[in-house]
Amino acid sequence: MAESSGMAPNTQTTQRLKQVAAVLYGLPFVVIGIQHFLDPSWFEPIVPEVLGSPRFWVLVSGVPEVGLGLAIMFPRSRKLAAMGIVAMLVVLYWANLNMWIHDIEIGGVRLSNTGHIIRGLVQALLIAVALWLGAIGPFRSQPDRGIEDQ
Repeated sequence: MAESSGMAPNTQTTQRLKQVAAVLYGLPFVVIGIQHFLDPSWFEPIVPEVLGSPRFWVLVSGVPEVGLGLAIMFPRSRKLAAMGIVAMLVVLYWANLNMWIHDIEIGGVRLSNTGHIIRGLVQALLIAVALWLGAIGPFRSQPDRGIEDQ
């Protein structure tokens, strides 16, 4: 099969791995984004007060979470979705930082300083994975071929 596609077996395996990773990566964004609509009050406490109207911001932020979570799963939209996810994660970190600075409980849990540091590291890891999936920045030297190119 690799011979007929013009792709080396290793490249084909990498693309399949990337496809599986993109689905596994995107699904939690979709699920959490949907939760913004099903239970917005859960997210409202961490919306920075300066923004006002926490319900509005929770609902608005749910839209890109669902949309970008879906878009990252498809090779044709992956690069753009990855850029969107990176931007979204950077912007939404404001809520996480607000939660840390003001010691805000969410879902009945109050994180320790260590918990907030781990959360920040996870956010950085999510950004790195988005860059890898989108073949952006330090990952752009890798083959940037989608499944549809096979």
